[in-house]
Amino acid sequence: MTGATGQPASVLVGAVRPLDAHSIVDLIHRQSTLRPDAPALLHGARRWTFAELRRWSTGIAATLADAGVGPGDRVLLWADRTPATVAAALALMTLRAAYVPVDPAFPAQRVQAVVDGSAPVLLLHDSEAATIAPPAVDVPVLDLAELSEPAVAPSRARTAPDARDLPHPDDPAYVIFTSGSTGAPKGVVIEHGSLANYVQWCAHTTGLAVGGGSPLFGSLGFDHAITSLWPALAHGSPVTIFAGVWDQQALFDDRPTPFELLKVTPSHLRFFERTSRPDYRRTTRLLMFGGEALDPALIAGLGERLDGVRLMNHYGPTEATIGCCYNEFDPVAVQGLPSVPIGRPIWNTRAYLVDDQLRPARPGEAAELVIAGAGVAAGYLGRAEAAGVFVDEADLGGPAGRAYRTGDRVELFPDGTLLYLGRDDSQFKISGYRIELGELRRHTLSVPGVLDVAFGVLPGAVESMEALLVLTPEPDASADREADREASTARAVRAALTKALPAALVPRRIKAVPELLLNANGKCDLAATRAAALTTAD
Repeated sequence: MTGATGQPASVLVGAVRPLDAHSIVDLIHRQSTLRPDAPALLHGARRWTFAELRRWSTGIAATLADAGVGPGDRVLLWADRTPATVAAALALMTLRAAYVPVDPAFPAQRVQAVVDGSAPVLLLHDSEAATIAPPAVDVPVLDLAELSEPAVAPSRARTAPDARDLPHPDDPAYVIFTSGSTGAPKGVVIEHGSLANYVQWCAHTTGLAVGGGSPLFGSLGFDHAITSLWPALAHGSPVTIFAGVWDQQALFDDRPTPFELLKVTPSHLRFFERTSRPDYRRTTRLLMFGGEALDPALIAGLGERLDGVRLMNHYGPTEATIGCCYNEFDPVAVQGLPSVPIGRPIWNTRAYLVDDQLRPARPGEAAELVIAGAGVAAGYLGRAEAAGVFVDEADLGGPAGRAYRTGDRVELFPDGTLLYLGRDDSQFKISGYRIELGELRRHTLSVPGVLDVAFGVLPGAVESMEALLVLTPEPDASADREADREASTARAVRAALTKALPAALVPRRIKAVPELLLNANGKCDLAATRAAALTTAD
């Protein structure tokens, strides 16, 4: 059975749109010609125009080219949110090299995994802004603070690439590392063509081209932040950079005019509600949500502070270039639903609904979401793990090309929008970070005395995880000895996970239970396990 487009009835097709450019480098360079004196980057009391940003990034590119950086190379970007790191990322893309952002707040073990997995040729950092020194690496290290900013001597500018050498659509633009099912983080390779498609859809749909700009306050090691960065710059709008600890007064209250776009996770929203209760009418014209399922009750609680603000729910895994579905919604219309629907595919994107065998799902049943089209990543860096996750769209009834199995369960509403139902049993999303249980299990089971473990999501003001531990039996242990052992093992698990994972992914509650109870399908029944262990101390 096929729909009117000739595609199988189990596929939703986003608008087919030609792109103005196949590289954001081209788009940003155009802005430096069209509006050279317009503000591009704002940071505190300072501002950099589009002309200054281009000269700055061109100078960095020239230095990097002299150091041997070229097409296909990967460069670690010790990614504090600063104007210098933005200019450096643009310089690397200009050279057709890929930037690999590393969040300085990540634990040393995870940083090392990114270093090892990316095989970089160089590391860039900004010593003037960094509070944490970059890791020791066996490649050259370049300090951005030592480069002139933003004026560039003509002799240096002449060595930079010319327009004929600008990125090709299939050149890697960046590599973002996400959690890996085998325990090690995996690098997702995003090409320029995919990034250009997302950036142009985003700017057109959100109104960023109008000029209101967006604030950059999220970790550059997490692709959630890309929405706040490249779409604005590529379309002549300024990006306001909030480095370090967020200045919520500057973000929310000291706004002469609203941002055009503010992107947050639902966990951000809960955090802001506890700390500052912002009036979003003063802050932004469009409030975009992403990274987690969005509870309609959370939106309802904001009341009149959302009056006149456009609301958009945005969905997408890293492997689909930041976001692949969107839904601009009315807060009243979504009340009573389990979550705000994720809507329809973005430009040049197709969403397939399939069963476990990749066959078209029957109408009305929960299905796995498979994404195809312009935004699908090139794969995982140096990993054969892509097999089975990246599939051929031709096997789904579409044209030949890469498609990505998200592992997310969705339901198709009669109006053609998608409702997110949750992840499969092997993955979670917490505070916008995706983590696969293989990584959590590997670190937890490495702790002496842990026999088995199950993980679940705890509801609350900020979504977090719990870990239920089954300890290796010690038959002759007294009650006091057993209580001490449970407490010390929980502490050891917390220490191991804190050392290896971002803080948002460390379970808030770690609890020993006698056993993990199973449901009729042979899977761990978390609710039953919790209920049976009520007498066990937290």
